[in-house]
Amino acid sequence: MSKKLVLIDGNSIIYRAFFALPLLNNDKGVYTNAVYGFTTMLLRILEEEKPTHMLVAFDAGKTTFRHKTYKEYKGGRQKTPPELSEQFPIVRELLDAFHIPHYELDQYEADDIIGTLSKVTDTADWEVTVISGDKDLLQLVSDNVTVHVTRKGISEVDKYTPQYLHEKMGITPDQIIDLKALMGDNSDNIPGVPGVGEKTALKLLKEYPTLEEVYENIDSLGGKKLKENLTNYKDEAFMSKELVTINRESPIEVKIDEITYNGYEENKVTKVFKELGFNSLLNKISGSIDEESGVAVEMTAIDMEIVSEVKEEMFTEYSALVVEIIEENYHQSPIIGISIVNESGNYYIPTEVALKSDLFKTWAEDSTKKKSVFDAKETVVALLRNGIHLKGISFDLLLASYLLNPSENNHDIPAIGSRFGYTDVQFDEEVYGKGAKRKVPEEDILAEHIVRKAIALDKSQEGMVTQLKENEQYELLVELEMPLALILGEMEHQGVLVDTNQLKEMEIDLKERLNTLMEEIYELAGEEFNINSPKQLGPILFEKLGLPVIKKTKTGYSTAADVLEQLQHAHDIIPKILLYRQLGKLQSTYIEGLLKVVNKETSKIHTRFNQALTQTGRLSSVDPNLQNIPIRIEEGRKIRKAFVPSKEDWIIFAADYSQIELRILAHIAQDEKLVDAFNNDMDIHTRTAMDVFHVAEDEVTSDMRRQAKAVNFGIVYGISDYGLSQSLGTTRKEAKDFIDRYFASFPGVKEYLDNVVQTAKQQGYVTTLMKRRRYLPEITSRNFNRRSFAERTAMNTPIQGSAADIIKKAMIDLHHKLLDEKLEARMLLQVHDELILEAPKTELDRLIKIVPAIMENTVDLSVPLKVDYEYGNSWFDAK
Repeated sequence: MSKKLVLIDGNSIIYRAFFALPLLNNDKGVYTNAVYGFTTMLLRILEEEKPTHMLVAFDAGKTTFRHKTYKEYKGGRQKTPPELSEQFPIVRELLDAFHIPHYELDQYEADDIIGTLSKVTDTADWEVTVISGDKDLLQLVSDNVTVHVTRKGISEVDKYTPQYLHEKMGITPDQIIDLKALMGDNSDNIPGVPGVGEKTALKLLKEYPTLEEVYENIDSLGGKKLKENLTNYKDEAFMSKELVTINRESPIEVKIDEITYNGYEENKVTKVFKELGFNSLLNKISGSIDEESGVAVEMTAIDMEIVSEVKEEMFTEYSALVVEIIEENYHQSPIIGISIVNESGNYYIPTEVALKSDLFKTWAEDSTKKKSVFDAKETVVALLRNGIHLKGISFDLLLASYLLNPSENNHDIPAIGSRFGYTDVQFDEEVYGKGAKRKVPEEDILAEHIVRKAIALDKSQEGMVTQLKENEQYELLVELEMPLALILGEMEHQGVLVDTNQLKEMEIDLKERLNTLMEEIYELAGEEFNINSPKQLGPILFEKLGLPVIKKTKTGYSTAADVLEQLQHAHDIIPKILLYRQLGKLQSTYIEGLLKVVNKETSKIHTRFNQALTQTGRLSSVDPNLQNIPIRIEEGRKIRKAFVPSKEDWIIFAADYSQIELRILAHIAQDEKLVDAFNNDMDIHTRTAMDVFHVAEDEVTSDMRRQAKAVNFGIVYGISDYGLSQSLGTTRKEAKDFIDRYFASFPGVKEYLDNVVQTAKQQGYVTTLMKRRRYLPEITSRNFNRRSFAERTAMNTPIQGSAADIIKKAMIDLHHKLLDEKLEARMLLQVHDELILEAPKTELDRLIKIVPAIMENTVDLSVPLKVDYEYGNSWFDAK
């Protein structure tokens, strides 16, 4: 056969793709899951079918000639989700890039267009493939027409030939019309005959091949109810036959010779793929693809100037600024080059030239000269270390990218640039080599690299700002995240004073404790062995001491913490091993670890707050992590004794939100009882116990309150009956009963949790009170575990993320208040719901009034926020 025609039912395939794939969007916020699914199928078709002619048919509108026969045709269908509607134009643009014709005809459906074209080619020298998710098109099957019907989404298809159709259903293609006439079709609101399903209809048609013959022989049929329904609904049956019959004489204007297919231009398709973020599909088309990034790279020459002297004409009202450091830790790493890109030119300024220039310093510290930067915090700290206080930052590329897609794990300039249509940036590895041993390249290579980064920063900004505004997130960037970045930079630069002598004393004490524990473990075991070696510990516990084996691994017995915790009452040796491990981790990770990162000149620790990492918006702390110092055991809490004020006669002041997540839950869910409890300053766990156990306040026992507390905090995290049973030490049934009673007592909470999951499924993301988004592509996954995790995340993120937003805003408000009041007090650390400050003792009375007031009034909720505070001579004393 010399000619191959492929006809695609566009609406059907796009619908199937949309509902088969998680709701995804690219970095511009454009929904792309249906386009992506359609594209993967399209690439497979082009490769497997190798068409000479091709067309994608679309439905023209809601009204067709069939509505004249039956007004309710396709009635009752749910409205097309807007997330799907907006993808149809994108599919058409994609088809144009592929040079694939597409067509629609007013008053007719895609089926009619396909049926008409497949009839035109009904000759021996044509081979036709029809692709759809709709079995109505099986009526087109013939010796030269094969109909591919998708199943399981769009990844698998059944290929119907006349033979396969007969094997599968026992009927001919013509009988598909009669089959549908009898059984109807709920999806198209075709009535058919009530009580006649596919099985009954097929049985009738095997005996009487057409609908007409079924009615001619109705008296011979068995089954009183069947005869009655066929008789009563005869008109509906024949009307249904008319409705399902594809019009193969449609007045289409497209001619067969107008839909020839000669392949696509790689550069056009590549461009569309990059715009859509389909990097994983780029390797399916040939072309110039960067292997590491999966992004087509088009390096072009750029005009740039390596300046030997800073001049006034280099600075305009707006510039993109890149301050490049060689290592990740900007508290120590030197600046290796600076680039400024603006309307006057693209400039590379060697570090020495910039830092010695009064003109550069004046421009950098001029708040009226606006600057776009990548990572304002890093840029500010790097320049601050060199005596320049950068001002006038109007855009932060890193934070903008993070807000647009917090799940993205690559927020460097080349990656962001490529996602927003600018790929002309060399990657760090190409310039410096990989790993920690990066070397600064020759100046001309370095200069071009940094200038290209500044150009990418400049060119990406407009699209990102547009998307942020569409997402209602622009204020979140400029009023919350960017001001906070500058405050965090000051906090990091300030650092926290550490009493290293205390840490060294703790180190000596811990070593003694560990040696004592080791001897006690040896005595209980009856021999010496390496306690840290599972290969040696396993045989001691499970062979020599005969403890029950809980779990085995490929290499022997499991001695993991969860296993030992189950055995801690089985033998005296187990609690000692668990404590030995805990103290050993304290010793190596925290005592030794903290001593290593204390700045020798200042005796301070300068942690770095990662503002663009967590998907909830919470800050994290690295090098070292000061948010994760263990506080469940006394030895861990004592580590905080080493964190002290930086001046004599100063104190550490700690303020933290009380039950902030439950208060946010009350505000969002608007549950009457929950709101009432907080507004009346009741102990929320006692109130929950009262409602769940149906007892008076004075009848609530400590155990009841403990259980209520577990479910209160568990509900915020979408806890299951299993999770609660583990927490409470009860059966799953008891835990489920507890959860059921909780929801019965707090119906507003149940309604919120149900609604937030449904909203996440519809729009693909959830938001915080301040419009922070978290995308949840797996909320529609067929995999139960992935879907369940996404559902729990949907429940928790608006609450935990709103708590993160609130404390961030409180930090900004408090920073400004301290400045306004001309206080010396300053923030040192943020640990989730807690702020740590240091201040002169003489300011204590004012801090006691100011800090809680600012934190409690930073947002207006329907329940009051409550802040507890303490103070002392160390972080430990303040807690």
